[in-house]
Amino acid sequence: MADTTGNTRDTEAPHDHQPRKASWKHIGPGIVVAATGVGAGDLVATLIAGSNFGYTLLWAAIVGCLVKISLAEAAGRWHLSTGRTLFDGWASLGRWTTYFFAAYAVIWGFVYGAAAMSSSALPLQALFPGVMDLEWWAIASGLVGLVFVWFNKYAVFEKVMTVLVGVMFVVTVYLAVRVTPNLPDALAGLLPVLPDEKDSVLNTLGLIGGVGGTITLAAYGYWVNAKGWTDTGWMKVMRLDNRVAYATTGVFVVAMLFVGAELLHSANVAIAGGDKGLIQLGDILEDEYGTATAKFFLIGFFATSFTSLIGVWHGVSLMFADFVARQRDRGAAKGEEVASGARERSWPFRAYLLWLTFPPMILLFQGQPFRLIVLYGVLGAAFLPFLAGTLLWLLNSSRVPRPWRNGPVSNAMLALAGLLFLVLCLKQVWDQPWSEFF
Repeated sequence: MADTTGNTRDTEAPHDHQPRKASWKHIGPGIVVAATGVGAGDLVATLIAGSNFGYTLLWAAIVGCLVKISLAEAAGRWHLSTGRTLFDGWASLGRWTTYFFAAYAVIWGFVYGAAAMSSSALPLQALFPGVMDLEWWAIASGLVGLVFVWFNKYAVFEKVMTVLVGVMFVVTVYLAVRVTPNLPDALAGLLPVLPDEKDSVLNTLGLIGGVGGTITLAAYGYWVNAKGWTDTGWMKVMRLDNRVAYATTGVFVVAMLFVGAELLHSANVAIAGGDKGLIQLGDILEDEYGTATAKFFLIGFFATSFTSLIGVWHGVSLMFADFVARQRDRGAAKGEEVASGARERSWPFRAYLLWLTFPPMILLFQGQPFRLIVLYGVLGAAFLPFLAGTLLWLLNSSRVPRPWRNGPVSNAMLALAGLLFLVLCLKQVWDQPWSEFF
């Protein structure tokens, strides 16, 4: 039961269970969050950082992974220590969290659906030229994602994501080795030095904050529950799983920064931002190393994009189903419900799947409406400050049993994350063309 303010009392938290041994055989949700969080746009951002600054910002990419470890660990710790879902925690902070998430889920999901489908379509069109137009490849990607998530539960979803992560890992590491990185320069890049250029601070903060984390950091706790981890006995396992997730992310980021530094920076070659930058990279790889390497890279590009698509299709739909259940029942949203698979079979889960898939297809043919894109950018930029701030609030309160509340290190990392993402959010808001919006 919850008190009249919606706060969970210490006495209602689940009893501590016998700790499970932190074993590699349990790893799973971390692989899912790593695969979903690192999209094609993240790889391009890292490539451009390597292209512009060489190895100088290698340290920033690694700091970014450490920040994300703290956020995902905090989300997982809330789920395991309270037995309740993150949305239940948000709801206890006030109605404003409900309004924010509702607006975010509707607007962000609509635009992201089109972006994810287009991102998956680009490498397919490059691999099979002349077969279909880009829009139809995008629709096919969205429909395959829809059918896969609709008919499969978490266990199968995790296995497929693990295979695709393996493809991503092999491709990115192969490319990093193929370009023959300058290891002394790379080691020098571990020193926290800012590039001697205009806006170097904001570029550095953008790299720290931009790779491997959006709403999927909040979805991590839901995947932890879907795996069957619902009590504090799984805490050590969750922490190992989370570290593996961002070690994997770190490998992707460092490998692509190596490619940017050696293949682009040394030759003074610039690529476009966004997913099309990876198509350009494929052309450069073909010129340098041959068709086989370029095709191999495009397969990795597709794996990167498609894992982000099906990861969001599953994870955010799971969160939306929990959101609706909490609004409908006005009771505690528990991790056991997620673990049982009930959320994945619910109509809100499937309704949001349909929302991510079909309405965004309009944008594939008609272009993205200006005002909607502005709101999408602002809401997307605001989510991570919202996540960091609310986790800091929740995990220092009586809603969490005392042994599992934040310590000094967790508080420092969440505060750092909140400040970092707030700065990036304000910059995003400032950069929007508001004069044209009204």
